[in-house]
Amino acid sequence: MAEYDLTSKLGPFLDRHLVFPLMEFLTVKKIYDVTDLERAKLDLLSSTNMLDFATDIYSSLHPDQPVPDEMPKRRSRVVSELKRLQMETDPIFKIFGDSDVQKQMQTSRDQRTLMQYLMENHDFHPEMLDTLYSYAKFQYECGNYTAAADYLYLHRGLVPVNDKNFLNGLWGKLASEILTQHWENSLEDLNRLKEFIESNLTSPPLQALQQRTWLIHWSLFVFFNHPKGRELIIEMFLYQQPYLNALQTMCPHVLRYLATAVVINKNSRRAAMKDLVRVIQQESYTYKDPITEFLAHLYVDFDFDAAQEKLQQCAAVLQNDFFLVACQSDFIENARLMIFELFCRIHQCISINMLAEKLDMTPKDAERWIVNLIRQAKLDAKIDSQQGHVVMGTQAVSPYQQLIEKTKTLSFRTQMLSMNVEKKAQARYSEGPSWAVAT
Repeated sequence: MAEYDLTSKLGPFLDRHLVFPLMEFLTVKKIYDVTDLERAKLDLLSSTNMLDFATDIYSSLHPDQPVPDEMPKRRSRVVSELKRLQMETDPIFKIFGDSDVQKQMQTSRDQRTLMQYLMENHDFHPEMLDTLYSYAKFQYECGNYTAAADYLYLHRGLVPVNDKNFLNGLWGKLASEILTQHWENSLEDLNRLKEFIESNLTSPPLQALQQRTWLIHWSLFVFFNHPKGRELIIEMFLYQQPYLNALQTMCPHVLRYLATAVVINKNSRRAAMKDLVRVIQQESYTYKDPITEFLAHLYVDFDFDAAQEKLQQCAAVLQNDFFLVACQSDFIENARLMIFELFCRIHQCISINMLAEKLDMTPKDAERWIVNLIRQAKLDAKIDSQQGHVVMGTQAVSPYQQLIEKTKTLSFRTQMLSMNVEKKAQARYSEGPSWAVAT
């Protein structure tokens, strides 16, 4: 399955700490040699302060060798730096621990007013914000993501949007919430960061493209864990043009995740499938895998044999993908339903044995599956058990239903157009997200 593993493609667009969960997943799945994976983890840790973790990995790789002298020395330097930052930030946390300050923070919605209150009443200095940011980033590099998220939350509420660390803090806050698996907070931070990127019209186009590409990859953690993520990923990747352009230009491999989301999302599948298949056709020369090929065989070639063969490969791909492993059963079930629906559109009388072969099921299981489907979906069909046939009734789509399907995404697209027009009138200054560490 190494042929279809996307970790090497995803890694360059992720922070080092976000790559660790993917590496741990690969270790469990045993797709690669375990020793090679441990060496890769050790290389990732070289630019972090997680030295205890690095020491454990080094000892497991070299059980007969002592730990290099540099590792304990560096650990001592990290501990000393941590103590120094703690001493510098103690006055800051004492200020924020004051009950009056906490009430002011809850009632104040203006950053300038809050800063003025802190400076006049609690001897707060603007330089303390840089100290707070440095401490948060240091905690993050040590692997203390919960503390980093808390400190960056304070930092974000006090710094103006044109501060040199504002954008970096947004990236750091998102990464910290992802690594602590707080998906509601992660989604809020994702939307906040996305809004900032789109409203910053002064950044060069290449930089904006890079930021969108990073955001696409980081958002995979959120979309495949948040309850509403399967719908939100379709809206963002397929119907928001800047992100669709970034996907097609920089990371066509993300089509795997968009395609999976469309297949398993029954509510928006019919409306989105046509647009998705068009994108898959456009990018077939740069990227393809069993999931995208399954949809191409089914909706472009109408080749049910090839689609059934790819569906078997899809199961293995999903089982070995960090983001999609939990979607395997939903994907297979919905993919079979898509094959059945399309087959029924073409044929009026269908052999159960032939359909079982297309669905990769036994005839008995296929008949039971079709019976349940007819009951649940209220299909106009009946089963002739003696002949072993499924007889489909004629079911014309009403003009009213056709109108609904055509205008389903019109409201969302109009809203996005209106937002883009408003944002163009409010240009803001920002710098690139140096928090993201390319691997």
